[in-house]
Amino acid sequence: MHRTSLQEDCYSSRSSPDRPGTRAPATLTRTRRYGPIVEPRKPGEMIEGYRVLSELGRGAASIIYLVQDPRNKQVRALKHVAKETPKDQRFLDQALAEYEVGSALDHPNIRKIERVIKVKDGIISVSELYLVMELVDGTSLEKEPPRTFEHAAWIFEQVALAMAYMHERGYAHADMKPNNVIVSDHTRVKIIDLGQSCKLGTVKQRIQGTPDYIAPEQVHLRPITERTDIYNLGATMYWVLTRSFVPTALAKGDSLVNSRDDKLIEKPKSPIELNRRVPELFDRLVMECVEIDPARRPASMKHIAERLNLIRGKLDAEEELRRSGDLGRVDVDL
Repeated sequence: MHRTSLQEDCYSSRSSPDRPGTRAPATLTRTRRYGPIVEPRKPGEMIEGYRVLSELGRGAASIIYLVQDPRNKQVRALKHVAKETPKDQRFLDQALAEYEVGSALDHPNIRKIERVIKVKDGIISVSELYLVMELVDGTSLEKEPPRTFEHAAWIFEQVALAMAYMHERGYAHADMKPNNVIVSDHTRVKIIDLGQSCKLGTVKQRIQGTPDYIAPEQVHLRPITERTDIYNLGATMYWVLTRSFVPTALAKGDSLVNSRDDKLIEKPKSPIELNRRVPELFDRLVMECVEIDPARRPASMKHIAERLNLIRGKLDAEEELRRSGDLGRVDVDL
């Protein structure tokens, strides 16, 4: 069947059944035994009551393991974050924020975070954190972008609905990008990595975000709102449709300044200029999402989800007409 062509985390979207028996406490604190903090564990070793099956990946101050609970054989992702120097405190803070936001959310398209285990180095100071998370089995959009416009619209509709839920609960994701959307079996979508998430209206003390997807208000330390996520999502959709990045407020290359004022941010070329096969409605939505002025962006993620649903419906209808011979074949290869 002809479809409109569009040209890690490696974690798992399998649903996790409830654990039988007594549920482990959501927060556990203990005192660390002396010795190296960051010491990779081998398969078969135990970490905080979980058996290590393999290592999934590493971050600046973290290691993520595939683990199993011997009591009920449930498989989880276990994120270990350690503080080796005072500068590493921000990684602990981000992991704790990730837990606080994640534990307040319950949506099928957002990875669940079940527990946080705090390890103290002495009486007061926390030196390590473990996050027990849902295993999300799939591939990020960065590694495997959708191949059709219909599938892209469907994926982003699911993302927009999940983020609308976050906004209703009072939180922003604040770091939407292709690597934070995991798709498995082409049928399940999960948003991951809540490390930059915060309450709506938060004014951060330093720039946080991913340079190629960051909104102007994040660079200039203004309040994080629903429309910040809308910009990040728009920049993500832009990359998926074009494989190009929108110009952002962060200066690049040999620039002598760290950021650009709003008036100096270059307006991006429209997706359809870079990829003539991009549907006009998709092109228009993306360009509205990446407006520099938040007031000019769409009003809500629900509105974006509705427009993505309309785009998908139009593309599906055109596909049916092509199949029936009532619509001429068009050049759709990327």
